[in-house]
Amino acid sequence: MSKAQLIVALDVETFDEASRLIDDLGDSVEIFKVGSQMFTAQGPFSTRYLQSKGKKVFLDLKFHDIPNTVASAVKSAVSLSVSPNNDPGFAPLFMLTVHTAGGKEMLEAAAQAAQMQAKALGVQRPLIVGVTVLTSTAKDVGTQELVLERARLAKEAGLDGVVASVEEAAAIRQSLGQDFLIVTPGIRPAEASLNDQKRVATPKGAIEQGSNFLVVGRPIIQAASPRAAALKILEEIK
Repeated sequence: MSKAQLIVALDVETFDEASRLIDDLGDSVEIFKVGSQMFTAQGPFSTRYLQSKGKKVFLDLKFHDIPNTVASAVKSAVSLSVSPNNDPGFAPLFMLTVHTAGGKEMLEAAAQAAQMQAKALGVQRPLIVGVTVLTSTAKDVGTQELVLERARLAKEAGLDGVVASVEEAAAIRQSLGQDFLIVTPGIRPAEASLNDQKRVATPKGAIEQGSNFLVVGRPIIQAASPRAAALKILEEIK
């Protein structure tokens, strides 16, 4: 991937809030994260609304269960790539998360299920990235070692990349190569509040450490002008 890309997290309470935000951001943002809050409230409708607008959806549900259950969940997620109305502008599901703490067998089951379901449906396979250690977890002496261990496991299991903080990104990039994706949450412009995040970074800092995708939530969605906030971050990315 030639340059880092911005993902805006739709961590809002209602669909009305989400739709206003999507309209406000317009063509400035291509990828949106749908996490547990939005998906629990709205279900597949939230992803399909974005897909119908041609937006890329990062489905961040962090699947973590026995291998068979996760494989079934991934198959259902891949099925979201099929337009219910045969809309030619409908975007396939772009990326989803599983939790690396589930172990290699579970990760392999997820990767295989995605491949098989995408082939069966004739759709593009979504990228699968493994969550390593949440960025709300404070760093200690073993954090980087644990993240690297889980990142290696993800690659061995056939995943496309991992979700990791900027503090581990450089080590992952050095250890696992240029083709392994790194999604970095906890991105905060220099003037923004940290909120409940512990291991954070500015957009510039994350890019310098090797991140491919930068996930930004509150600094954009709570801004007086979300579009202006997004454009400022995009300018830093460029």
